[in-house]
Amino acid sequence: MPTLDLGLFVLDIDATEIAGAGLWSLALYLGFSPIGDWVTHQLNRWFNYAERSLYTSEQEFEQTRPAREAQNAFYASLFSIFPFLVVGTLCSLGVELSLGRSWAISGGILACMGCGIYELGRRDGQSSD
Repeated sequence: MPTLDLGLFVLDIDATEIAGAGLWSLALYLGFSPIGDWVTHQLNRWFNYAERSLYTSEQEFEQTRPAREAQNAFYASLFSIFPFLVVGTLCSLGVELSLGRSWAISGGILACMGCGIYELGRRDGQSSD
């Protein structure tokens, strides 16, 4: 098992735990995509608001506004993944502790398939309305 030495801290990196956490995170991201969209929107609003306070002149702010808003949307999209990574890691650890190591990955795969099918049905239902 590889280790990561960070000076005072030594972390043991296990590929099984990373795979299980990633699968559970993906399943939660697919299953709760409206919440993911809401988190992205809120982060984008906060980034735009926080960046506005860095400019003193209105002209300079308006001049670079489209590029900054696009960059903030990109960052908000990236950072919206982190809550799902945290909860997915907790789900993976919970399944691993209760059912065993191999079930964390198997359950993550099943959850990804189920949530993916749910998301496809939800989007199809939205498009037919």
